[in-house]
Amino acid sequence: MRLDKFLSQQLGISRNDVGRELRAGRVTVDNEIIKTGAYKLKLEQTVAYEGTVLEQLDGPRYFMLNKPQGYVCSTDDPANPTILYFIDEPVAHKLHSAGRLDIDTTGLVLLTDDGQWSHRITSPKHHCEKTYLVTLENPISADTEEKFLTGIRLNGEKTLTKPAKLEIIEPQRVRLTISEGRYHQVKRMFAAVGNHVVELHRERIGDIYLDPDLDPGEYRMLTENEIKSINMPTA
Repeated sequence: MRLDKFLSQQLGISRNDVGRELRAGRVTVDNEIIKTGAYKLKLEQTVAYEGTVLEQLDGPRYFMLNKPQGYVCSTDDPANPTILYFIDEPVAHKLHSAGRLDIDTTGLVLLTDDGQWSHRITSPKHHCEKTYLVTLENPISADTEEKFLTGIRLNGEKTLTKPAKLEIIEPQRVRLTISEGRYHQVKRMFAAVGNHVVELHRERIGDIYLDPDLDPGEYRMLTENEIKSINMPTA
């Protein structure tokens, strides 16, 4: 990778600004001042800016975050704080969420810079299941479980939802598993049967479950098994 591209990513500044920093002698590679942005950087070399070592990224990254309310899953939003506020990693702005949550929805968010991996989560053809803990305004109707299993028509759509599994925990607290990701799907499904979602919390994506040790706003790297589980073919 060219040194100027690497510095632009690491420091979050433009190539022009990188050029000024290089000409000022603020960048070293293996303790040697380098002033040209065209310098070809090798993976094993150590780059420092004003004496602070900048880590080179070695391959794609995968994280899980316990998202709190009040944050959006986009990487840049002029009106609302984003989930990247919680991610203390080099070049965090290169990460994206594999399946977004609404600003008022909490729970499991997966972040990565591996586009093919996240596509297996978000693409409808892969049928990646997501499980949500749902708090409702009214007690669940007796026939809702059967309706969700059969498929329902959401407002403004022509096709029925795919079969969804509903587990009733309490009259106004249920667990719902879906295998597609339509716009505001969970909220719209309950609205279609005359109920209203008060709280929504995602617990699972595929075989990846939200780590119970993560408090809201905390994150960790995924394990190798968790990463590989997304790439496994569905039965």
